[in-house]
Amino acid sequence: MPLLELFDETLDINSTENYELSVQIGFDGLSYSVLDTLRNKFVLLRDYEPDENTFSDTGRLAELINRDDFLTRRYKKTNLIVPSSKSTLVPAPLFDSTKKEEYFAFNQTIVEGEKILINELPDPDAIIIYSLPESIENLVRVSFPGSQLYHQLTPLFQFISVNRRTSGSYYIHVHLEKDYLNLIIFDQNTLIFCNTFQYKTVTDIQYYVLYVLKRMNITQEEAIYFSGLSGNSKELASCFADYLKTIRFSVPTGNFTFSYVFNNTDLYRYLNLFTATNCA
Repeated sequence: MPLLELFDETLDINSTENYELSVQIGFDGLSYSVLDTLRNKFVLLRDYEPDENTFSDTGRLAELINRDDFLTRRYKKTNLIVPSSKSTLVPAPLFDSTKKEEYFAFNQTIVEGEKILINELPDPDAIIIYSLPESIENLVRVSFPGSQLYHQLTPLFQFISVNRRTSGSYYIHVHLEKDYLNLIIFDQNTLIFCNTFQYKTVTDIQYYVLYVLKRMNITQEEAIYFSGLSGNSKELASCFADYLKTIRFSVPTGNFTFSYVFNNTDLYRYLNLFTATNCA
């Protein structure tokens, strides 16, 4: 059964060709949202969280997709977010597609059975190079043919590009996946930091974030934004309360609204899922 399921009473399984589907999928879980494009309103959210070893192979994920009544339908558009802790950024003017494996190898280890993929970013003007298990890539290509694949940084940068313009001197964003985080820092219109850190506890998150801010001479007066699988938001906020003046949890924004059934949901947990509809 889904860990979380929210749906509007206007949801119609026979009208999915008027809907846009966004899916985040990996061995850590599967979640998806449905946007009614006629009303520009999100009308469905489902989040499956695996029991121990439930999603340890793509066969189990394929079974879940095939059993889900909405994931097997045809949509106006489908966006796929495929999280990976292994990625690197290359400025677009310097990028040569024939050398993507070489660029990737500067910062990451290429493992047998992984596929190297890319996403283009408009802001900053850069290319994300990332790796996925070939089994995951094959699964999503077969299950959702013709869909756009996005690394989790792609919708995240899309969100930041719009929202950082209202921030102060710096824009600091921490996005959490199950066991790693992406830390992104902008100085006005310039990306000055983007890195990934593995974590196990909230204390680990605190250590990495505060260490980077100290090394970059960023004061505690700056706001810090969180999104993703942050678990208990009160615990996370409490962990940083003595060190940072302003802690915020990012709310998805764009040319869309949410059904009232989402009113009591921690939308920051699904920031990338909702923001994927804004990606080109």
